[in-house]
Amino acid sequence: MIARSMQRNGLILAAFACAATLLVVITARLTAEPIARQQQEELLQVLNQVIAPGEHDNDLYQSCIRVSNDKLGSSPQPVYRATMNGEPVAAAMEVTAPNGYSGAIKLLVAVYTDGSVAGVRTLQHQETPGLGDKIEIRKSDWITSFAGREVRGENDPRWAVKRDGGQFDQFTGATITPRAVVQAVERAVRVFKEHQQDWFRRPADCSQPVPSTVPEKAEP
Repeated sequence: MIARSMQRNGLILAAFACAATLLVVITARLTAEPIARQQQEELLQVLNQVIAPGEHDNDLYQSCIRVSNDKLGSSPQPVYRATMNGEPVAAAMEVTAPNGYSGAIKLLVAVYTDGSVAGVRTLQHQETPGLGDKIEIRKSDWITSFAGREVRGENDPRWAVKRDGGQFDQFTGATITPRAVVQAVERAVRVFKEHQQDWFRRPADCSQPVPSTVPEKAEP
């Protein structure tokens, strides 16, 4: 009798486990598309901040390629190419700064074809609130200081925080974070200048040009 009761309880528990698993799978499938759509919309808002819609006439998502370059990140990074009347204008690259104070910092760096920075925004970070989080556009306009900057020569000393003799402000009580961002943006500019001709010749190859992280919300 006891064995039968235990068997019956075991079957009931197994049934509940199967039902719960099925519910999780169904929920994941139902929410996957809306989540992906929301991520695309949020990324588009950030893209529009670094490459103004009036500066290109193509769909940035449809013109996305994935690039493998250690200077951008350890895994292939999406590059969103902007063109006007078929002519290259700029590209926005997702870039990882691995040496933030509290871990990796993910950025979106846009560069014009003349090598000048179109804009930079933070996609994700874990920096200290009130200190390192000033790399967010919602907390500070510091990240906008990259717009219009250029990298000159093999070693441009201006691309450093002022404590290191460069042109970029550091944060009070937080130098590691801005230093990591400045270095990552400089690397991205150099990579773009070296490879832009090849990048604009390549066919689009992003099947899902959506970041694995949700970008910070667009500025109001």
